[in-house]
Amino acid sequence: MLGLPVKPGTPIISMVTRLVSHKGLDLVTNIIEELLHDDVQFVLLGTGDAHFEGYFSDLARRYPEKMSANIVFNGDLSRKIYSGSDIFLMPSKSEPCGLSQMIACRYGTVPIVRETGGLYDSIKPLENGYTFANFNAHDMLHVIREAVSDYKNKSKWEKIMYRAATTDFSWNHSASDYENLYLDMLK
Repeated sequence: MLGLPVKPGTPIISMVTRLVSHKGLDLVTNIIEELLHDDVQFVLLGTGDAHFEGYFSDLARRYPEKMSANIVFNGDLSRKIYSGSDIFLMPSKSEPCGLSQMIACRYGTVPIVRETGGLYDSIKPLENGYTFANFNAHDMLHVIREAVSDYKNKSKWEKIMYRAATTDFSWNHSASDYENLYLDMLK
């Protein structure tokens, strides 16, 4: 559908995001050509700053077997990308809550997030995804490569996909935590 060749055993890394610096795209632009030399494919969906739109469009033209840049806002396509990807990348500078990592989890797409705000609260390393702390492109690349290595271990990858897909992001869990905190304060 997106023009990439079907390559069993090659993970698809995706981003569905606004194309703005705040979403960590500076990190991505610093390492993506190095990453594209690995056995991965990369799918991007979003609109935003003209600089990023042009950069990723050009990259897709230069790496047609490895990169698909979709510079549009399309809800139907976003769901197809979430569900058809293996790894979801969300390296935001800050993120008060973040929904994309939770949507990815529902589809069994394993998120890689920067440890900030709601991303740090919702994604736990090797439990339901991967994280990196520093806002640093090569720290992010190291974690991406770790995830790609784990992807090659089918048994390990199936377990992390299952944990991602079954993560409880509901208020039931949060409400119980708040209740316990409140009861502890009353003591």
